Amino acid sequence: MDTNGKSRHSSYVLPACPVEATLELIGGKWKGIVLFYLLDGRLRFSELKRKIGCVTQRMLTKQLRELEDVGLINRIVYAEVPPRVEYELTEEGKSLEPILYALKAWGEAHALPLLKNREMAIAEEDGGGR
Repeated sequence: MDTNGKSRHSSYVLPACPVEATLELIGGKWKGIVLFYLLDGRLRFSELKRKIGCVTQRMLTKQLRELEDVGLINRIVYAEVPPRVEYELTEEGKSLEPILYALKAWGEAHALPLLKNREMAIAEEDGGGR
């Protein structure tokens, strides 16, 4: 979905469109990380924020709401003072487990080296222009 809650496509009938549909649901700067951390079970907002590190409260709230709206996570509110809120994967969210672990493995094997190479190339460009 884009930022106004509408789908980018009106139809998902082309062969690669299920890939786009999946990325539409789980794509976003922090959604994959949130889903990955919730594989271990329920977490409070503050625990998620601490695990992720550099996400703002506003952005994490936005990403959590979007994941809840599409049915990938549940938000559990406890009637306590102060209120306690926890997040957990739904059954649909749990079905992403093999995909998330595959993304992690691919990231370790390919994404991290590619990013390192990119950083080195940028550093060489910066150093070479002097």
